[in-house]
Amino acid sequence: MRKIAIYGKGGIGKSTTTSNLSAALSHKGYRVMQVGCDPKADSTKTLMGGKRIPTVLEQLREKGEELKLSDMVFEGYNGILCVESGGPMPGIGCAGRGIISAFEKLEELKAFETYQPDIVIYDVLGDVVCGGFAMPIREGYANEVFIVSSGEMMSLYAANNIAQAIRNFGKRGYARLGGLILNAKNIANERNIVAEAVKEIQTEVIAYIPRSGDIQKAEECGGTVFQCLEQSEMKNVYDYLADQILQITQEDTLKSKAV
Repeated sequence: MRKIAIYGKGGIGKSTTTSNLSAALSHKGYRVMQVGCDPKADSTKTLMGGKRIPTVLEQLREKGEELKLSDMVFEGYNGILCVESGGPMPGIGCAGRGIISAFEKLEELKAFETYQPDIVIYDVLGDVVCGGFAMPIREGYANEVFIVSSGEMMSLYAANNIAQAIRNFGKRGYARLGGLILNAKNIANERNIVAEAVKEIQTEVIAYIPRSGDIQKAEECGGTVFQCLEQSEMKNVYDYLADQILQITQEDTLKSKAV
C-alpha cells in the first residue's frame, strides 16, 4: 500500500489537485482512499457528486462506541473511498486534535485492512505544520509528501515551512519529500520564481498544473474533470501527475527495501 500526503497552503487548490489525482489513479486501476484532513471537510466533495459527507468527528460525537466503518468511509466516483476527518466547532477545541482522533478511530476499526486500498492519499492543510496537521509526516501514516504551491509568496513560504518539517521528521525515519506540484496562478514569471524557490527548498517540480477554466466548470457540476468534462485537456495533465507520483513512490519503495 502506497501512503501519500498532499500538503499546501489553504486556498492553493490542494483539494482540487488531490481529487483529480485520485480520479486519475482510479482510472489506472488502483483502489484509492482519499482522507480529507481539514476542518472544512471539503476535500472529497467533488468525488461525492458535490455532496458533503459526514466527518469522522461528527459521527464520533453522535454514535460514540457504536460507530462503524461504514459511518466514516463512503464510496465515491469510480470506486474511490472517501473519508473526512472534520474538526471542532469554530473557536472550540484544536483542529489538529480532530485529525488525531479520526486517524486513531480509522486504525482502531482496521479501515485499511478492511478496504485494502492500493493508495491512500491524505489531503492536509499546510498553513501550519504542528499537532495533528503534522501527523501524516511524523507518525508513519504517509511515506511520501508532495507539496502543492503556486508562485505566490505566501504559498512558497508555506511550502518552505512544510519542507523543513519533513526534513526534521525525516531524520527519524518518517515521510520523505517527493516534490512540489506547481498549481499555476498565472502570475508574472511564475515558473522561474518557483524554479528558484525549489532550489532553496531542496526539491523539484514534478508536475505543472496550468490554470484552466475547466476546473471551475467541473466543480460547478459537482465533480472532477474526469467525471464532468470528457474532452478536457486537463485530464492529460492529471494523468501525467499520477504517473509521476507512481514513479517516485515506486523508486522510494525500492530504495527503502534496499536499505
